[in-house]
Amino acid sequence: MSMPDFQLIFRPLLELAADGKEHTLAEAYGYIADHFEMTEEERTEMLPSGRQKTINNRVGWSRTYLAKALLLESPRRGVFVITQRGRDFLNEVQGDFRVKDLYRFDDFLRFHTYSRDGKDESSVKETEKENALSNTTPEEDLETAYQGLHDSLSSELLDQVLSCTPAFFEQLVVDLLVSMGYGGSRKEAGKATKLSADGGIDGIINEDRLGLDSIYIQAKRWKDNVVGRPEIQKFAGALQGFRAKKGVFITTSTFSSEAWEYTRMIDSRIVLIDGQRLTELMIEHNVGVTQVITYSVKRIDADYFEEG
Repeated sequence: MSMPDFQLIFRPLLELAADGKEHTLAEAYGYIADHFEMTEEERTEMLPSGRQKTINNRVGWSRTYLAKALLLESPRRGVFVITQRGRDFLNEVQGDFRVKDLYRFDDFLRFHTYSRDGKDESSVKETEKENALSNTTPEEDLETAYQGLHDSLSSELLDQVLSCTPAFFEQLVVDLLVSMGYGGSRKEAGKATKLSADGGIDGIINEDRLGLDSIYIQAKRWKDNVVGRPEIQKFAGALQGFRAKKGVFITTSTFSSEAWEYTRMIDSRIVLIDGQRLTELMIEHNVGVTQVITYSVKRIDADYFEEG
């Protein structure tokens, strides 16, 4: 069965608690995964941020929504139990239920709706009810929106890089590697880098601040041409000419499957960075981009409320 949305988890989660015993979220994660016969891949699927398993996030939000409707309660930290309202609701409602079904409870309504300046409260509630049809958790919505902005920025950034001169692109590569921790300072990297295309090598940069090893660079600012195996073979041959073992081939386009396969066959360690990966690294290390705004997502610090 496919990954259940957080609203489909409402009923089985409430049924888990129907025995009147205390249950933990950790217990609920496994119970829900088994209930929906989830595969191992589905059980280990992560949110886009990679910080939490998707199913754990959905179970957690389901528990929160049921608690806000006073169908569940937490008698102590880390556990939840069913309430009498929860028992009555479970007996009354047949089959799966959704967020919109929880609007009958004023407690939940106050949690899920609010008044805004200049808007009638009833119209806001109607809007929120429409939003209740969403199958994703608020955290998933936030991460999806962030990923959309990230992908849009990545596309714009690649267009900007393609519009630059070859010389600027070569310097951009140096700036990126320095930002990633290679070559020491930008000044030191500039001394260590030779952008002369001598012997099939566009540049050389120290792998560490002490210069114990070097990384050889090939940079291709191509728009449509796919970098194939012959280009990688030439680069590998150039590395051998310098008795080098490590190289980075960076392009604004893509690599063919044969090119990727060739790097796995040879002794030299050659890392391939295509246009998509290049812009991701630029965003991650703040090269050519600037931070506009930061949203801080916070959770309750349970330890703070632990009484000694």
